[in-house]
Amino acid sequence: MEDGARAHLRIAEIPGEAAQSRVLRGGPVDGSLALAPTPSEPNACERDSLDFAKSVLKSESAAILAQVERLDARFLDALALVVELRGSLIVTGMGKAGLIGRKISATASSVGIPSHFLHPGEAYHGDLGTVCPNDVLLALSYSGETEEVKRILAPIAARNVPIIAIVSTAESALGRAANVALEIGRIDEADALKLAPSSSAAAMLAVGDALALSASRERGFRSEDFARFHPGGSLGRQLSRVDDCMRPIDQCRVACDSTTIRDVYVSCRKPGRRSGAILLVDADGRLSGIFTDSDLAKLFERRGDDLFDRPISDAMTRNPRVVRSGAYMSEALSLISARKISELPVLDAEGRPLGMLDVTDLVDFFPKR
Repeated sequence: MEDGARAHLRIAEIPGEAAQSRVLRGGPVDGSLALAPTPSEPNACERDSLDFAKSVLKSESAAILAQVERLDARFLDALALVVELRGSLIVTGMGKAGLIGRKISATASSVGIPSHFLHPGEAYHGDLGTVCPNDVLLALSYSGETEEVKRILAPIAARNVPIIAIVSTAESALGRAANVALEIGRIDEADALKLAPSSSAAAMLAVGDALALSASRERGFRSEDFARFHPGGSLGRQLSRVDDCMRPIDQCRVACDSTTIRDVYVSCRKPGRRSGAILLVDADGRLSGIFTDSDLAKLFERRGDDLFDRPISDAMTRNPRVVRSGAYMSEALSLISARKISELPVLDAEGRPLGMLDVTDLVDFFPKR
């Protein structure tokens, strides 16, 4: 069947305008682009699809909420093992449980808990060498009877590595072998056949996240630590320091506040794209004000030609908004957004400028619409 037609399997069942609306929702059959119209009232087939999708979400959310009442002293025992961890949190599981385990391991690593995923099949054929005595194993298996997982339990226990299990029942083989078994209970899957791991997988992921994030909190993980582990992407940018993002002082226009406006513009030339403000300092080198392109435009508007040969301090913006060295970019961005300013000087502890944040350099920090 052609890809373009695959999205329209039920078109023949929908007569007239409803069919045309349905085609536009999925895109034209010829593969060309088209904007979907305002959604019309779904027909019977579509309502059935929506109802089933909603039932999947309800089933998975119910499975997660059920875990709230299941958390007990056993969770605290598992939490203590992870909080006191001196090695790595090794996560294992097969199939869908293994994929959930990879996500839990990634979460743990991102919040300060050293972790990696160990495929049980590969572990049985040599990768058990990655398991060390200071590690903790987190094993996932809904049934608790997964053969590939069961085979590695004895060798791991022989290394005195504690085992935490996330299983449906502690009476399973994995549950009995574990030092701590976190039971998620019997869960009806969300698919039409009640067979595909879905609601149970959601519950396992939620319990794993609860364990990792609780341990991170107990271990004193801070936003500074988060920034170190997330140097890239939007999160990394928000948690970076202003010193890493500012234009350094040698790329900024700086002048003494006693210099005339005319002389400032003659002397403060910089190669490349200039910022929209000049940093002005007093005799001690401390920031006393800024003079922006907007300030210059106001002089022209007022025909204040006589001011061009007077000290720039007569026309500068005094006591501008500033940010201190070491501040987070999130703090600086909030200030820029709230005050509707385009330039933000960065000062040291003595009030001397170290650089400047220019809004034209920061477009990647603002959310895309």
